Formats: sequence, structure tokens, C-alpha cells
Amino acid sequence: MTRTSWHRRALTTLTVSALLIPGLAACGGSEGTPAAEGGEAKVTLILKDLQNPFFTALADGAKAEAAKNNVELTVVAAKKDGDEQGQIDEIESAVLKGQDGILILPSGPAVNKAMTDARAQGVTVIALDTPPDPIDTADITFATDNFEAGKLIGEWSKANLAGKPAVIALLDQFSDRTIQTDLNRDQGFLEGMGIDLADKTKKGDEAKTGNYAGGTYTIACQEPTTGAEDGGRTAMENCLTKNKDINLVYTINEPSASGAYKALQAAGMQDKVTIVSIDGSCDGVKNVGEGVIAATSMQFPVKMAELGVKAVADKVAGKALPAVSDGLDFYNTGTELITDKAQAGVTSTTTADATKTCW
Repeated sequence: MTRTSWHRRALTTLTVSALLIPGLAACGGSEGTPAAEGGEAKVTLILKDLQNPFFTALADGAKAEAAKNNVELTVVAAKKDGDEQGQIDEIESAVLKGQDGILILPSGPAVNKAMTDARAQGVTVIALDTPPDPIDTADITFATDNFEAGKLIGEWSKANLAGKPAVIALLDQFSDRTIQTDLNRDQGFLEGMGIDLADKTKKGDEAKTGNYAGGTYTIACQEPTTGAEDGGRTAMENCLTKNKDINLVYTINEPSASGAYKALQAAGMQDKVTIVSIDGSCDGVKNVGEGVIAATSMQFPVKMAELGVKAVADKVAGKALPAVSDGLDFYNTGTELITDKAQAGVTSTTTADATKTCW
């Protein structure tokens, strides 16, 4: 390991002990050396970043479950969502430290080889939230059925439009790589709308104009956001330069939805456009209640983390990993549509009830 790569890791690493009070982080030495308490199994959780509330909720869930199972847990992160090299560095570091398991939300296909190499060294590698491609790059994946999550907000959007022409902005995660979360949410949304998918394994190859199940549609733009609020705002601004008639915005997640709303607000169009998203954070549920987001599909990151930590602990104890969900190649942790504008034929939960399960 080079001095430069170690220095980069030291600046981007947050380490937590499973035995700490939830919400508090352990500090290492003056150079950021990881600090953790002892346990029967040693697990490293590798996040995409430390800012997104989804990732912080997942980390909190992992800490709580680690404490229950006497697991030594280390939580680290790359510089930002999409930083594949940062995650590769953290995988290599975890292997060198003799970790029993790695829980990772892979940022892209470049991470696959490091995951495969770690497994070859006897480390159990479990993907959370973001299924790798191919799926057997990890021992098992605990994740939302992202296609179903996208489909739910697509079906709601279709019903809400009630046959009106749809001028759609697609605000995805990336444009320079394919990750399954990004692909499946996008394609699920389009299928839920009743738009023909030319190839379910590709983004952006569907017809840009045509009919959805109820009326006509135009895909006005397809822009990357990196799943961040500032990315969502820039993407929406770019879309508005292409088409001022946009009336429906799909966003990869709630931070990008918040950014998109701010761009629409600045353009005086916030009351003319419907935004739908995926996440189910407490901030996102609040935004649904306030009309910033019309509907969102809730995920359960804490459940993903709990399952991941317990799976490694069980593996160290000689038990088998759990089976994947019926009909899927991963373990589905569930999704639920949240909206205060219920539509016929689409099962949903109100924001009042969603505040009990948001994260």
C-alpha cells in the first residue's frame, strides 16, 4: 500500500465500535487509525459515503446488530458515491486486517474484482442495497427489489396523470456506468407507467415518444445526479433548458428529488410538476407530506444491515447463509409506497403511518 493511498483512506474513514452507544463513533489515533472493540466475528461495512441519510441509517442498524451478536464492526466509506477506487482500497485493507466479513454497497463494476479476490482469501462478502453484476460476485445480497420500487411509483404516476400527456424527466444516478440499483429503478418506473422497455437490461433505449398506459408520453431528458441534492438540482436545471413542459420527474432517490424541487422552485414551476422518488427517509416522508415529493417507495436499510451483520456472525459460528427470496437471486428486504394522494389500484401508506417506520 502506498503512503498516498493510506493517507487518502485515513481522511475518508470513519470507524465505529459495535459496543459504543449508538450514534457515537470511536476515534483512532492521530492519523485516523481504525479503532474497534473485540468480538467473535470481525466485520467491515463499506459505505458509498457518510453524508447520505440512507447510508448513515444503515450504519446505525449495523452497529446495533453488531452489539447484539458480539461482532467487532468497522464502518468506512469512500470519498463519495461513485468512488470505486476508494472502495477497492477499503476492501484490500479489510482483507489485510483479517476480517471475517465485508458488507459493501458497491459503487460500480470496477469493485467486482476486489470483492472476488476477498472471497478467494476466505472473507465472506455480502452486498447491501446495491446488487453487484453479476450477482454471484457476492456471497449473498440483501436489498430492496429496486425494480418493484420503481414500478410502484410508476403505477402511482400513471394513475395520477389520469390520461393526461406525460412529459418526463428521468433523473438517474449515473450516466457513465451501469449499477443494478440505478438500472432497475429507472426501468421499473417506466414499466409501471406502461411504457414499453426495449431492453430491460439497458437504460435509455426506450422510444422517446409514444403511449403509456393511459395517454401519450415524451421523455424530455435523462440526466445523472450521483444521488446527491446538488446533482439533482443541476440535472433538473439541465432538463428545463431542454423542455419547459416537463410535468413528471422521476428521481433515483430523495436527496436528488430535493435538489430537483429547488431547481423547479427557482424556475417558478414547483406547482406544475409532480416528483416521484425512492427511499423512505424521515426527511423524505416529511417532503411527501409537504408536497415536495408526491410519492416515494420506502426502503428498509436497517433491515439490510441487521441481516448482513447476523449473516457473517452466523457464518463464523458455522451456520449457512440464508436463502434468497423466491423468484429472485437476492434476499428482498421489502418496499412500500408512501403518499397522501392515494390512487385506485395502487396500494399505499400515508405519511402519518410512514413516520412510524421511516429512518
